[in-house]
Amino acid sequence: MGQKVHPIGFRLGYTKGWSSTWYADRQYADFLHEDLKIRDFIKRRFAYAGISKIDIERAGEKVKVTIHTARPGLVIGRRGAEVDQLRYDVERLVGRDVFMNIVEIRTPELDAQLVAENIALQLEKRVSFRRAMKRAMTTAMRLGAKGIKISCAGRLGGAEIARREWYRDGRVPLHTLRADIDFGFAISRTTFGTIGVKVWIFHEELVPGVLAAGNAAGRPAGRSRR
Repeated sequence: MGQKVHPIGFRLGYTKGWSSTWYADRQYADFLHEDLKIRDFIKRRFAYAGISKIDIERAGEKVKVTIHTARPGLVIGRRGAEVDQLRYDVERLVGRDVFMNIVEIRTPELDAQLVAENIALQLEKRVSFRRAMKRAMTTAMRLGAKGIKISCAGRLGGAEIARREWYRDGRVPLHTLRADIDFGFAISRTTFGTIGVKVWIFHEELVPGVLAAGNAAGRPAGRSRR
């Protein structure tokens, strides 16, 4: 059996940053469960807003939540009404002062989490899994990805026996630490069972010690190796 390592956890502190940035001693478990509650609440509320990730920073009793979304208009709402209501609801949920920051994802076709969720949604609508996977790969490569790998596992096509199928285009160097690899996972809940979708997207190779763009630590983006 192959032992697979999470590509983002494998690179934490090297080319990837943490999605939760805070330190706690005795309150660690409380803060961790608060973070999970915040993320679950926001993802459920804006299920179709194309939310890729939610970064959380803490300073004292204040919580800063950064939402990375492909459709910021749905999250912000008319004149900011939606985001104000969201901030109020999250404050009631955790009992702390909350600041909201919305970041737009300009190319959702190159975001692994959004690609995985898009494929999962197509599978629920009975689209052929091969067609959905190959269309996502073609789009990502056309928009500048250096490599993409997509894996689907479950009762594909309604088959009696579950199986796993995957496709890859370009390079996806999972063992190279300096490789900026984005990873996404989504679950498609079909009428004949659940299908897991995993996506790996290779963007570029970074200078060691320089974090990738758009991470929680807020460091400058790395330069490509020539």
